[in-house]
Amino acid sequence: QVQLVESGGGLVQAGGSLRLSCAASGNIVSFYTMAWYRQAPGKQRELVAAITSGGAPTYADSVKGRFTISRDNAKNMIYLQMNSLKPDDTGIYYCNSNRGVWSWGQGTQVTVSS
Repeated sequence: QVQLVESGGGLVQAGGSLRLSCAASGNIVSFYTMAWYRQAPGKQRELVAAITSGGAPTYADSVKGRFTISRDNAKNMIYLQMNSLKPDDTGIYYCNSNRGVWSWGQGTQVTVSS
């Protein structure tokens, strides 16, 4: 069973930046398309960015041009660089495969103040 541990969240002012990290146990993760999701208060979890095993990224329209997803397969790490943050980016951020096949981690809280 793959375990996912997210970190790097925090409180930031609008326009600021954060870099999230996801540590995944098990080398199998390197074969999967991985993704970052977020869940805003009172809303469903949504996928914000994904990256194939080969490194090709895709983004939700709401974060395109501001967020950058990356991965280090040798370290089983997935990253999300978030720039020009907006209050609407507030939520708990999770990583998982793009189909959410593994148990969800605790996530990391991102709060953007206006």
